Amino acid sequence: MSGAATKRKRRVLLGCTGSVASIKVPQMCQGLLDRGLDVAVVCTQSAEHFLARADRSMPEGVTRVWRDSDEWSSWQARGDPVVHIDLRNWADLLLLAPLDANTLAKLSCGLCDNLLTCIARAWPVGDFGRPIIFALAMNSAMYQHPLTAKHVAVLKNTLGYIEVPVVAKTLMCGEVGAGAMAEPDTIVEAVVKALSSVSGGLNGVSFF
Repeated sequence: MSGAATKRKRRVLLGCTGSVASIKVPQMCQGLLDRGLDVAVVCTQSAEHFLARADRSMPEGVTRVWRDSDEWSSWQARGDPVVHIDLRNWADLLLLAPLDANTLAKLSCGLCDNLLTCIARAWPVGDFGRPIIFALAMNSAMYQHPLTAKHVAVLKNTLGYIEVPVVAKTLMCGEVGAGAMAEPDTIVEAVVKALSSVSGGLNGVSFF
């Protein structure tokens, strides 16, 4: 694109990971679309298992669902697209929901072994005009594990991520406690709030 500023809708890249809460991704996408946002999805290999079993299909307005295989199929020779960089440049906000314990640990340690974690690792740290929001989802015992608090602290205090807190309820495993992902509407509102607070609001200016 040219260097001239052009007005457009804000773009949200929704990254989902290997939690059963990924069945709510289509609902989150619809909520984001209803707020006038452009939406694309990146799913880990584990998340694909749950997306295939969601109660509803992905809304038609979603730009694309990206998978790990797209990173490799798009690059065959020098000069070909590097998908994780292109997606980083496309998005105004990265939403990690649900963020499972495995990917949380990877991000806090800087690991980048799939498309989603490569995008997060390439995201400019400290660029508060392009926020990263995360919503954890895991079993209560995993959530209460002492490493979880340490990993969350790295994301928030070192990398500047914004947390949408978990809720306590009866989990999919049948246990009752904290660790469930926040409701889709709550996450959508957090995205809208974050985008509204940065320069340009929801109808911001792109310089890509």
